[in-house]
Amino acid sequence: MNQARVGLLVAAALVAVPLTASAQPNANEQPKEINLDEPETPAEGTEPTEAPEVGAEGEVGAEGEVDEDAGLGDICKIDPSACPTIDLNKEAARELNLETYAVQQIYALRYHRFEVNPYFGLTMNDQFVGHNGPGLAVNWYLTNVLAIGVNGNWYAGLNTPSDFNFQTSRAARVGEPITEYQWNANANFTYVPAYGKFAGFSDFIFHYDFFVLGGVGAISTRPMAVVDPDNRTFDWKPKLAFHVGGGLRIFFNRWFAAMFEVSDYIFFDELENPAVDRNNPQDESTWLAEGTSFTNNVQAQVGFSVFLPFSWEYRLPK
Repeated sequence: MNQARVGLLVAAALVAVPLTASAQPNANEQPKEINLDEPETPAEGTEPTEAPEVGAEGEVGAEGEVDEDAGLGDICKIDPSACPTIDLNKEAARELNLETYAVQQIYALRYHRFEVNPYFGLTMNDQFVGHNGPGLAVNWYLTNVLAIGVNGNWYAGLNTPSDFNFQTSRAARVGEPITEYQWNANANFTYVPAYGKFAGFSDFIFHYDFFVLGGVGAISTRPMAVVDPDNRTFDWKPKLAFHVGGGLRIFFNRWFAAMFEVSDYIFFDELENPAVDRNNPQDESTWLAEGTSFTNNVQAQVGFSVFLPFSWEYRLPK
């Protein structure tokens, strides 16, 4: 019985020794480092597998085949209005225009359109008398930036001597020769050198353009009797005038714009003679001063522009 127990213990010891050894690490073997960013090296005797290529317009199927219509089909299911109705292969083969335009479309075209521009003019450079009055300009655009047109101003009945003139004349006992205007008319060339847009009122976009103009015409003026109003009266006389100016238009839509312009009407004017012939004060030849006075009538013009016709069709490169 004791021999049987000893035999069982010896057998158990022989089995436990190799099992314990296999669980211990080899002292000569270095631990292996694994880099998760590097692809796994295939085992010896095996060939690496390659992922199937995906087409430009498709998806990979269950067996590696490309489904060319899967992507477009999903788009059409989500939003039918976004589903392409053109031949994509044909469009892709079309020759492209490599030119790029910084501003591809002008907001409001002017080519072959009429501009009707009513405004009101305010005198800017005459401290003694104001020549304020309404005006109207009509332009025809030969190109998108060049126009020919006419404009006119009406001053009769709106010439007003200033308080400064009254106070100065009373304090110095000297009457300053002043003139009044009746009308003015000019033929002009208008050029638009720049246009653009800016944001206002949070997200509203305003489009604008700058313009300059020049022309020639006539203006009707006469002196106002200040020195000897009891004997002198003057008649209206038209005189050659030149017109230069520039301004800004801000568009609210494609045919309506607010306008601000500064214009200078240049001419040679006649003034009242400050001296009085006491022997014959009614002699008309003594009423006017000798020579003429170089005059700049600078006025601010505020109004709006209406472009006709109201609509058009774009024919510009896109």
